[in-house]
Amino acid sequence: MGVREVLADTLALALPPRCPGCGAVVRGDHRFCVDCWGSLNFLGPPWCATCSAPFAIDRGPDAQCGACLEHPPRHAGARAAVAYGPVARTLALRLKYGGRLAFATTAARLMARHMPGDADVMVPVPLHRWRLWGRGFNQAVLIANALVRETGVPHDPLALRRGKRTPALRGMNARQRRTAVSGAFTVARRLDSAHVVLIDDVYTSGATADACTRALLKAGAAKVTILCWARVVGDSFD
Repeated sequence: MGVREVLADTLALALPPRCPGCGAVVRGDHRFCVDCWGSLNFLGPPWCATCSAPFAIDRGPDAQCGACLEHPPRHAGARAAVAYGPVARTLALRLKYGGRLAFATTAARLMARHMPGDADVMVPVPLHRWRLWGRGFNQAVLIANALVRETGVPHDPLALRRGKRTPALRGMNARQRRTAVSGAFTVARRLDSAHVVLIDDVYTSGATADACTRALLKAGAAKVTILCWARVVGDSFD
């Protein structure tokens, strides 16, 4: 056994892989323990044909939820690996605020199955420059970087820009959220006829995603699909 292998084994003993949800020792990187894995609510069909909101029963491939029938969204679906819940929230918070940057790969590996087959380019939801400066990174960019490795779809981290510093949206009603992000996003280049996949960590009310989608479509994108780690379903954000 060479020196490199000895060092790797020593490091593995000193710093064993741990569950992203609870911190328990697990068998490999990016793996959840049995309890945390079992508590994740993985999303997928059956879902709304327009926004990808999950259905409890299969209503058919063309079925739409009530919200989309009343107010069709601009985007072509908001797909998520899991429903927002305790374990999904822990991963998102530890990635964003706890410095656990490797969790971007953990999320991406479970998001990759929902990448549209005709995707042309991934674009992450941007941070305002002051927030980026304070945090040091954009978690959506880290997830998109990991998704490039998982799916091969190219990534343009500079295509979308947030020129307006927006307040935290939690606690606002739908109208206040739309007002807060109105005009916040611009696009740096044309995206003529491209199927853009907008990358984010958590999809909550959809106000930010809608504002980003508006800007991307204005720049010529043919359609925009949102892909994220977790999606709020019902009152799961409370």
